[in-house]
Amino acid sequence: MNHWLMKSEPEECSVDDALAAPNATVPWVGVRNYQARNFMRDAMQVGDGVLFYHSSCAEPGIVGIARVASAAYPDPTQFDPASPYFDAAAKPDAPRWLLVDVQVLRKIPNVTLPQLRARPELAELLVLKKGNRLSITPVEARHWQAIVG
Repeated sequence: MNHWLMKSEPEECSVDDALAAPNATVPWVGVRNYQARNFMRDAMQVGDGVLFYHSSCAEPGIVGIARVASAAYPDPTQFDPASPYFDAAAKPDAPRWLLVDVQVLRKIPNVTLPQLRARPELAELLVLKKGNRLSITPVEARHWQAIVG
């Protein structure tokens, strides 16, 4: 099993929004970075663990434990001209962008960036690296264990 950290802006989809969705499952729409897309396409598997992370907010941090709930499939927002994620170059017979469904298993108290940085065993966690802006990053098993237990 692989583990991932997936960032979502709470105004777009918060952990509470996901918990309120049917089966606590939401499509992870709007990923427009090729490396993050490739993680979903090539490496994510149903059942993989997910650290649900709130970004671009007052207190960014890990707010939930989730799992990948589907294989990757085309993100429908790329075809919708009314969507902020519309991509005119994407075609239904040749989609550029994918998503996976994510099921939240439980909400946890926010583990903030300062709290993560204060733990030496998490020093190599990718979200803590300078310049890392990817919305999806792999999480090493030792980091997952240190956070989730």
